[in-house]
Amino acid sequence: MPLEPKALGAVLNEPLTLHSTLCRREAGAFEQALAKGDEVVVACTQERRLFGEIAAQTPGAAGVPIHFVNIRETGGWSKDAAKATAKMAALLAAAHLPDPEPVPTVTYKSAGRLLIIGALDAAERAADLLADALDVTIFSLGAGEDGGRQERRYPVLTGKMETLSGWLGAFALTWQRNNPIDLDLCTRCNACIAACPEGAIGFDYQIDSDLCRSHRACVKVCGIAGAIDFAREPQTESETFDLVLDLRVAPAFSQHAKPQGYFQWDGQDHRVLIELRGLVGEFEKPKFFVYKQKLCAHSRNEKTGCHACIDVCSASAISSERERQQIKVNPNLCVGCGACTTVCPSGALSFAYPRAPEQGVKLKTLLATYARAGGKQPALLLHSQEAGARLLGDLGRAARIDPATRGVPARVLPVPLWHTASLGLDVWLSAVAYGATNVWVLMTGEEAPQYLEAVRAQMNVAQAILSGLGYQGEHFRILHARDARDLAALDADLQAPAAQGVAKVAGFAVQADKRATLELVLDHLAEQAVQRPEVIALPAQGSPLGALAIDKDACTLCLSCVNACPASALQDNPQAPQLRFIEKNCVQCGLCVKTCPEKALSLVPQLRLTPQRKEAVVLNEMQPYACVRCGKPFGTLKAIEAMLGKLAGHAMFQGAALERLKMCGDCRVIDLYTDPNESRITDL
Repeated sequence: MPLEPKALGAVLNEPLTLHSTLCRREAGAFEQALAKGDEVVVACTQERRLFGEIAAQTPGAAGVPIHFVNIRETGGWSKDAAKATAKMAALLAAAHLPDPEPVPTVTYKSAGRLLIIGALDAAERAADLLADALDVTIFSLGAGEDGGRQERRYPVLTGKMETLSGWLGAFALTWQRNNPIDLDLCTRCNACIAACPEGAIGFDYQIDSDLCRSHRACVKVCGIAGAIDFAREPQTESETFDLVLDLRVAPAFSQHAKPQGYFQWDGQDHRVLIELRGLVGEFEKPKFFVYKQKLCAHSRNEKTGCHACIDVCSASAISSERERQQIKVNPNLCVGCGACTTVCPSGALSFAYPRAPEQGVKLKTLLATYARAGGKQPALLLHSQEAGARLLGDLGRAARIDPATRGVPARVLPVPLWHTASLGLDVWLSAVAYGATNVWVLMTGEEAPQYLEAVRAQMNVAQAILSGLGYQGEHFRILHARDARDLAALDADLQAPAAQGVAKVAGFAVQADKRATLELVLDHLAEQAVQRPEVIALPAQGSPLGALAIDKDACTLCLSCVNACPASALQDNPQAPQLRFIEKNCVQCGLCVKTCPEKALSLVPQLRLTPQRKEAVVLNEMQPYACVRCGKPFGTLKAIEAMLGKLAGHAMFQGAALERLKMCGDCRVIDLYTDPNESRITDL
């Protein structure tokens, strides 16, 4: 692997010393660096554990930040290694960045109360492997092939399971006890099994009602224990557990991301049991999201608008609270994928660990350092920090030994993420504005299917914007690789040609407000555009940008849409009957469309590049209707005439009552109290 310490040091503005065996003979140099108390960056991840042990044994090294970055498999071990100096400089510069700011945490407490669901024989075998560390209870779903053991080692529940919900430390099970045999009283003497003429009782010590013919011989032989009572009414029971081990083929939870603390086991992969044994105690995870209800476009006036976050969540952690005009995110179920923040058009949901501004600083540092070191046409490769990083490591090793494998090209900058769905078009387009020619996302099969669709939809919108501005080439792409068998296809995908980038890189910073970032990046891309049409049509799916089309013949200017709009994109005019619209504010949630009683509105996904996008333009206006008594305008001519036409035939609106509909509110009250023909309470 060619390394140029002087060239790298010049780009990074610091002297660099080349070590070839830092984890072996030169470990003393690592200890000396720690002793200085400054931040240490190790440009290799192979011996991360060893370096951690050395740091723990080095006096004065406590609290010294140590960052690891892989420049070997992702840069040095490729056919482009001789040209990878700029990439290595960029990766080292990004490794110097501070860790993300701390965020609130979500706490789980587990005392080790484990529920095992399955056939009794298999459940007891699993319990034997866990009972020394966990407090096991079994929910029996039948005897299985071998039935329960004669010796009862674990509490056994049985009946009809109704609900199982919750998460690590807080699972709630409800079931119906509907069998004549009470397992708490049963002594497993097997007398009932021997006495039953139909063989309706198995070694799960429950009666099969389909086989039982009510001979009641079992009741007689169980006289002393009294465990069998056919007159017992079914009872609903409930109990809580910290952990769940499900031995069934069909899981208790249908969502892609199961709750923490819930495991399915096929009896083969014993890593599941090892993980279960370690889940006793108190655990924390970051609260990955920030929710701002005032920005949410989910609901208004009992109408549902945007529900993209609910649809995309693979953990079923997001639910609707229409009566409160908001969504609700359960932090205990959230797994931190960030897909909800990616599809949120308004920025009401944002990813918190790391925050968007921190990701923006990282991308800007990578791209600026790469350009300063002489790199050209950089491509960002966003990948998960676990499965994605392993695949890139495998690809680097393959390039080392296989002449046909090229490895990660010198222009491709890997960016590890907690989850590949956590970044969306605001950050992708910012990366293009910072100088990236391509933004690729590596999907490894671990993602939920809806994540793939959501990321693809966002990419289609982002690509439509760049193509509409005249930037040539394919800027965004999803790469697929599940394991080593797909390395050849991944290797070929990484050799894709560069798309056209910006002539001048942007200087703005990614904002915490998603819409603010979008405005900054759209302005910059438009300034550098090769072509600048008035309007760019965008895909309907996933677009957070767009306008409204109005049917003026149907619209009565009731302005119910103004009240429904959560983003102040629709506005009225206090001085005249007008409906005004600011396209920049529109998030395409559709609340106005669903609220409009005349069905006069429709969404138009687009990006307008003229100044009118940021101005209030009149969508519709009408002649005001003047009060027939005082002449004051109080509505629109079209709305009042439509109302008169609908109510003219109604028995309650005849004569003076119909005439009052032509009056303003004040005159209507005056007319009621001065009309001598109106009945008054004093007349009764």
